[in-house]
Amino acid sequence: MSNWNALNAQIVACAQCPRLVAYRERVAQQKRAQYRDWDYWGKPVPNFGEPTARLLIVGLAPAAHGGNRTGRIFTGDASGDFLFAALHQTGFCNQPTSTHRDDGLQLYDAAITAAVHCAPPDNTPTPDEQRACFPYLQATYRLMPNLRGLLALGQVAFDACVRLAREENLLPDGARPQFRHGAIYPLAGGRFLAASYHPSARNTYTKLLTREMMTNLLLQVRAQLETGATATPADSGA
Repeated sequence: MSNWNALNAQIVACAQCPRLVAYRERVAQQKRAQYRDWDYWGKPVPNFGEPTARLLIVGLAPAAHGGNRTGRIFTGDASGDFLFAALHQTGFCNQPTSTHRDDGLQLYDAAITAAVHCAPPDNTPTPDEQRACFPYLQATYRLMPNLRGLLALGQVAFDACVRLAREENLLPDGARPQFRHGAIYPLAGGRFLAASYHPSARNTYTKLLTREMMTNLLLQVRAQLETGATATPADSGA
């Protein structure tokens, strides 16, 4: 656990990407009117959960007025409301809401990280920013001895997970995973990589991603964790 805490401290102290540093700090000063009384976090957002978890959920990046405000990934915005309601429904956390760091939320057998730990302008990190943050994902993976599954939320997170799988020699020879919601790909050692559309407000409001789609995929992920069955590419029909 000390190594996990040290990694989180390293993440929070990171200042590698000048554009992201400037943006996250500007947002923390200017604030949104409805949050004017908040003391914004305004720093890279660390991993959430325990290193003993079997599932690692990988998101895109903190939201400017969500994680960048609250200091916890998927906390304080519509994406978090959607995600944690689904995680609670499928037994991966103790409550369906995530509003601030001291709200009592606990994850069960899961941890959450991001492909990029700083809020990016327009929710769009550059390729260089994604590459700069990748070592934190790799370090997170290496500190999780019980890890069985990766769940990527969105294309950017999926690409980061595929790179991780390649660099850690987890992909079968010739495997070329393609992003689509509901796909589950086998990795070495009985592990797997699952893909979901990102639970952004745009995706959920337009019904590209529905609660049923999210919970169905999470139930498939839980079945993979519990049975240890070899994963095969699947599609939810979405």
